[in-house]
Amino acid sequence: MNIHVHSHSIYLCRHGESEHNVQGRIGGDSELSPRGRQFASALREFIEEHKLSDLKVWTSQLRRTIQTAEELGVPYEQWKILNEIDAGVCEEMTYEMIQNTFPEEFALRDQDKYHYRYPGGESYQDLVQRLEPVIMELERQGNVLVICHQAVMRCLLAYFLDKSGDDLPYLKCPLHTVMKLTPVAYGCKVEMFYLNVEAVNTHRDRPLVNSAPLLRRNSYTPLSSHDQVKRPRLYSAGNRPWLPLTPSPTTLHIPDSPDGALLLQQSQVSVRLD
Repeated sequence: MNIHVHSHSIYLCRHGESEHNVQGRIGGDSELSPRGRQFASALREFIEEHKLSDLKVWTSQLRRTIQTAEELGVPYEQWKILNEIDAGVCEEMTYEMIQNTFPEEFALRDQDKYHYRYPGGESYQDLVQRLEPVIMELERQGNVLVICHQAVMRCLLAYFLDKSGDDLPYLKCPLHTVMKLTPVAYGCKVEMFYLNVEAVNTHRDRPLVNSAPLLRRNSYTPLSSHDQVKRPRLYSAGNRPWLPLTPSPTTLHIPDSPDGALLLQQSQVSVRLD
C-alpha cells in the first residue's frame, strides 16, 4: 500500500530485562533490572555503531520500555497501543501461580493461545486488531526502532513475516536481541543482533495438548463470528457462573396477562442458558 523510493529498515526489540522478568511474572509495570539497564546502554552503542542518525524511536507507555529509550539520548515517541497484552486477572502472576489459582484458564490458554482471552484482559487476536494503526504507520515510515514487549513484538513479526495465527503466539523474541527487518521483493529480510547482555528466558514452548477440548459456557468464541470486537465475558475467573444473570430490559417488558409471570421465568431461563 506504500511505495518507498529509498530502502528503509524496521528495528524491533523488547525492553531491557525487567524486575518482573527476573521473578517470572507476566504483565505489570515494573522497572528495569541491572542487566536491563546494561542492555539499554548496549542498545545506544548499537545505534551509534550502525550510524542510524535519522532513526525514529517508538515505545509503549510502560516504564520498562521508556527507561530503555531514555538511555539512548534521542527523542522518542510513546504509543499506548504498543503496551503489552492485558493479562486481566492474571497480571503480575507467574505461570505456576496461574496454573494453581486458575487451572481451567491455564488449560484453555494452552488449548488455543491465539484466541484465548484472559478474564478481564485481551487475547492475541485482540492485540493484533489493536496494533493495526501502528503497523500501517510502520509501512509509511523510514527507519524506525520499536522498543516493545514480547506479545507485541510477536504480532509485528507475524505481520511482516506472514506467519499464521497458530504460529504467532510461539514466535521467539528473546530479550536483549534486536531484529532488523528490511522489506525486499515479496517479503522481508531478517537479521538478528544479540547485544551480549545476559537475560532470563521468558519464552514458553508450544505445549502438547492431548486432552479433550475444553468448552466454556457463555464465552465469546471468535471462530463463530466475523465480529472481532473485544467483548467481556458474562463471568470471569473467581465469579460463580451459575449466579442469576440480570435480564435485559426487553425481557422485563411483559404485557399484562395471567401468563406474565411464566413468560418472565422463561425469559430468565433463556438468558442463563444461551
